[in-house]
Amino acid sequence: MKKIIYTLALAATLWSCKTGSSSGAANVVGVNIDLIDVKDDKVLVTVTPPQIKTDQVIYSIPKTVPGTYSTDNYGKFSDDFKAFDAKGNPLAVKRIDDNSWSISDAKKLKKVTYLVGDTFDTEKGTGFGNDDVFSPAGTNINAGVNFMVNTHGFVGYFQDKLDIPYKVTITHPETLWGATSMTDQDASNTSDVFTTPRYAVLVENPIMYSKPDYTTFNVNGMEILIAVYSPTGKFTAESITPEMKTIMTAQKNFLGKVNATKKYTVLLYLSSMAKDDAHGFGALEHPTATTVVLPESMPKEKLVESMKDVVSHEFFHIVTPLTIHSKEIQYFDYNAPKMSEHLWMYEGVTEYFANLFQINQGLITESEFYTRIADKIEQAKGLNDTMSFTVMSKNVLEQPYKDQYLNVYQKGALIGMCIDIIIREKSNGERGILDLMHKLSDEYGVEKPFNDDELFAKITQLTYPEVGEFLTKYVQGTTPIPYDFYLAKVGVGNASEKVPGSIFIKGQAPYIGVDQATKIISVRPKIDLNVFFSNLNLKANDQILAVNGKTYNLDNIYDLITESENWKENDPITIKIKRDGKEQTIKGTVKIPFEEKDTFKAIDASKEKLKNAWLKG
Repeated sequence: MKKIIYTLALAATLWSCKTGSSSGAANVVGVNIDLIDVKDDKVLVTVTPPQIKTDQVIYSIPKTVPGTYSTDNYGKFSDDFKAFDAKGNPLAVKRIDDNSWSISDAKKLKKVTYLVGDTFDTEKGTGFGNDDVFSPAGTNINAGVNFMVNTHGFVGYFQDKLDIPYKVTITHPETLWGATSMTDQDASNTSDVFTTPRYAVLVENPIMYSKPDYTTFNVNGMEILIAVYSPTGKFTAESITPEMKTIMTAQKNFLGKVNATKKYTVLLYLSSMAKDDAHGFGALEHPTATTVVLPESMPKEKLVESMKDVVSHEFFHIVTPLTIHSKEIQYFDYNAPKMSEHLWMYEGVTEYFANLFQINQGLITESEFYTRIADKIEQAKGLNDTMSFTVMSKNVLEQPYKDQYLNVYQKGALIGMCIDIIIREKSNGERGILDLMHKLSDEYGVEKPFNDDELFAKITQLTYPEVGEFLTKYVQGTTPIPYDFYLAKVGVGNASEKVPGSIFIKGQAPYIGVDQATKIISVRPKIDLNVFFSNLNLKANDQILAVNGKTYNLDNIYDLITESENWKENDPITIKIKRDGKEQTIKGTVKIPFEEKDTFKAIDASKEKLKNAWLKG
C-alpha cells in the first residue's frame, strides 16, 4: 500500500435489484451483485451458501484486508442482512459485531441477502489521522457512472469455508465495463461471471466499472491493462499510457526473474474532490492489480509523476509480500488479524525499490535520487526514531504504533538502502538487496511462508554477518541508524541545494486561511510571507477572490494549491483581491520561494566503482 499526503495537509489546517442465477453446488459459494437496480445508493448482494452441516453458521465481511495495516470494519457498510431457507422462509439472524452475523437453523440455509453502501461517501479527509477507509481499499457506488468494486467490501465468507471456490455474477448497465485481471466467463454485455478457487483470491481481484476507457500493451510477456475513470474526461487511459509503458518496462527489466505474472491491471480512479467523493490518495497492491486514487484536478505532469511513484511501489509488491511473506500473511485472518514483524521488508524494501529502479534504469538523475533519500531521512526524523521497527510492525493496528505506520515509507526504505550498501560492500559490488530478494524468493515463494522469528537468521545465512548485526541493532533494536556512516561506504556525503518550495504552504504551516462561514480565502496575519506574496505586495488579511480569472474559495481551494505547483518563475499572474472592503486587481509575475535543503553528493572518487554498482548494478 502506498499512501500519499498532498498539500491537503493545508486543508486540514484550514478547516481545524436484478439477481442473476448462481451456483447452488455444495462446494461453491455463489454470489450475485446487482449494479443495475441501485436504491438509496446501495447495492443488493445475494449469496448462495455451500452445504452447511452445523446448526449455526457465521457470515463475515472483513475487518481488515492484507496490505492496509488498519482496522476498517467493511461490514459496517452493510445492512438489512437476511437469511432464507429453500421455501423462502426467513431464518433467525443476529448481528454479532460490525462485521459478522450469526445464522440459526443453518442446515436449512439456502440464501443470504444484504445491502452494501459505499465508503467514498463517508470520507472526511485525507485518510490520515482519522477513521476513513483508505480510498484505494474502499468502495464507490455511483449508479450508472462508476462502481469501485473492491470485492472485500461487497463479499464475505462463511465460517470455516474460506477455501471453497467462489462464483461471482455481477449484473451491470450495458454502458459500463468492468476492468479487472479476472476473466469474465459470460459473453453478455450486462452480466459478468468470475470464478476463484478460494476467498483470498477473490479479495485480491478488484473490479472497476465505468464507461470503457482503457488501453493494453505487452511488456516482456506480461499483458498490462490500464483503465481510467475521470469524471470530467480530463484524462484518458491513452493520455497516460506512454509514460506507464516506459515505467513498467523499466520495472520488469530491473526485477529480472522474480516476476512471473502474466497479466497486470492498473485501475485509476480520479476523484472530483466533492464532499461525497474519495479523499485518500495513493494505491493498494494486489498480486495482479493495483487500485490507484488521485485527484482529477492535478496537472498532467503531477499526475504522471504520482502514477510513476505509486504504481512503481505497488508493482514491486510482487516481490514482497506477494511472493516473500510470513505465515501471518499466508493464513490471514480477516476478522482477527495477526500482523507480521516485517513491514520494514514488505513496505520499506518495496519503497526502496520504487526509487532505486528509477536511477538504475535512467528515469531520474543521481542528484534526484539523493534528494529523495535526503527527504526520507528528514521525514523519518519527524517520527519515533527509537521505536523498534519489528515491534511497531507487529502492533501496527494499535496505538502508539499505529501513528508510526508512515515510517515504513521513510525509515523502512532507508533500512533497505543500508542493507543494500552492506551487501554491495561485502561482495565488492557484485550483489545487492535485489539479489537477496531473489534468493528469498527461491527459498520461500507464493505458497511457502516463513516464520516471523526465523527471517533474520535466514537473511544472515544468505548474505553476511554484518547484515544480521544491522537487523538486530537497528531494525529489531531501538538504536537510530547512522545514515552518514553507510552512505560513506559508497563515497556519498552531505551537501545542500536550493529547491523550489510551495507557494502557499511551508512545511505544515500555510500562508493562507479560510473563513468557514463565508468560505473566503485570505492571507494569514502574523506570519512572515514568502517572496511570492511580497513581490505582488499582498498583505495580511487580503482576501483572495480569483487568480488568473478563476474564482477560488473553500470549495475549490485544492485546485488553487495544485495549480500553483505548475507555475513557473516569472509567469504573468493576475490576482483579484479585496482589501479593507474594496476590491482591486493586482498584476505582476510569479516569484517562486526557494529553500535551502539538505541532500547528498558523491565526494569520494575512490568509491566510484562501488557507488556505480549500487546505483546501476
